Amino acid sequence: MATSIIQGFTKSLAMTVLSEIGDKTFFAAAIMAMRHPRRLVLSGCLSALIVMTILSALVGWAAPNLISRKWTHHVTTLLFLGFGLWSLWDAFNDGGESEELAEVEARLDTDLKANKKGSKDGNKVDDDDVKKQNRSFLLQFLSPIYLKAFSITFFGEWGDKSQLATIGLAADEDPLGVVLGGILGQALCTTAAVLGGRSLASQISEKIVALSGGLLFIVFGIQSFLSTVEP
Repeated sequence: MATSIIQGFTKSLAMTVLSEIGDKTFFAAAIMAMRHPRRLVLSGCLSALIVMTILSALVGWAAPNLISRKWTHHVTTLLFLGFGLWSLWDAFNDGGESEELAEVEARLDTDLKANKKGSKDGNKVDDDDVKKQNRSFLLQFLSPIYLKAFSITFFGEWGDKSQLATIGLAADEDPLGVVLGGILGQALCTTAAVLGGRSLASQISEKIVALSGGLLFIVFGIQSFLSTVEP
């Protein structure tokens, strides 16, 4: 039992870190942290990622109960190999992190211009968020900044490669270990993005990250292919 949890934890942690570093949601968190209070951006992004990780693990856990474990094992193997080849393809054919960063920044700028009429009030709200340190913690969840960070991250991750990989991993490994490893990985990446800001995001070599992630997925796929399926 403990060995299964540790194995799921380590696989999920490694997969999450290599999948999320340089991802669109990573850049979005870094850019939003330069424009809004960091604690609200961090809490909003991290909450969305935790919810997404738990939901994905639940889907993966339920899959073997709805479909034969043998079939879910084969599907998981194909997912890992497919995502590995996909990541390697991106590493050699993608335009690089500069285009990714520019795309995310353009989207956030468009959203900022759309709400330009209320920008003055928004700035006052931001100032109040910084000054009112004794405000109830629960009221922070009503902040437009928190909701914006949560929604951008949640819908940005929906259907993403990392979400599908988490589902596949939870179907083949211990779901608890997958959840714990995924949450820790998300926390590390999101905290780095929020604290490091754009300077950190612009210095990351997306090609190296994609290559590492691709190789990791392929290793997981080969390991899954060679492992036996428990009835």
